[in-house]
Amino acid sequence: MNNCVIEDIQGRADSRRIAIDKVGIKDILHPVRVQDKCGGEQHTVARFDMTVNLPHDFKGTHMSRFVEILNSHDREISIASFPIMLQEMLQRLEAESGYIDMRFPYFVEKAAPVSGVRSLLDYQVSFIGEIDAQGCRTKVKIVVPVTSLCPCSKEISERGAHNQRSHVTVTIATREFIWLEELIALVESEASSPIYGLLKRPDEKYVTEYAYDHPKFVEDMVRDVAARLEAEPRITAYIVESENFESIHNHSAYALIERVK
Repeated sequence: MNNCVIEDIQGRADSRRIAIDKVGIKDILHPVRVQDKCGGEQHTVARFDMTVNLPHDFKGTHMSRFVEILNSHDREISIASFPIMLQEMLQRLEAESGYIDMRFPYFVEKAAPVSGVRSLLDYQVSFIGEIDAQGCRTKVKIVVPVTSLCPCSKEISERGAHNQRSHVTVTIATREFIWLEELIALVESEASSPIYGLLKRPDEKYVTEYAYDHPKFVEDMVRDVAARLEAEPRITAYIVESENFESIHNHSAYALIERVK
């Protein structure tokens, strides 16, 4: 039997005296369970980025420990468990700061506005956690697809108006729990029209005419959503972005508002 000690090269000292701000693993897949307002919990698969800082005198970090931390939580991972995971990272990797980004698709069942036919629509969600000497901070980020109809096109055209699919991205920090469904409903209520997974002909007529009656510039979209976020007492800070994938241009229209309340 070979009893020789295997050297830990990553544990060697480094002479370049250059600290690394973030080092770790990116894009690792792991099954998770997320709280669902209607069904209790939703099973999905998330992609994780997990990093820590590395002092100037350390050659490398221990990449396997990130995976060990992730697996030690099995599937019980949520925005509430992030502070625990971040503390574990600092302790096990002897770091001063850490970062976790967990991204996953979240599905909501929606009823079409006229026929009532039900279908699932997916939303891209991120839970983000950071920790350093100032403490632990967590954020929720969600991308909500909606329809936007151009007010200018409606005003100058005799027949119709150009419309497009838009992505409204909301990132929030909160003092109390907020359901993902609440954020989705907030954003969709300020769009020209919500988007649905399945529509019958009467539904298609309804959403087309509804959008025509509720035109929004990209600037209108971010201002109206920001006003709703500003009025929500559970939210302490927010970023709202809107990207309109223009149907008459080969570029997008974009706007962003960021506030700390």
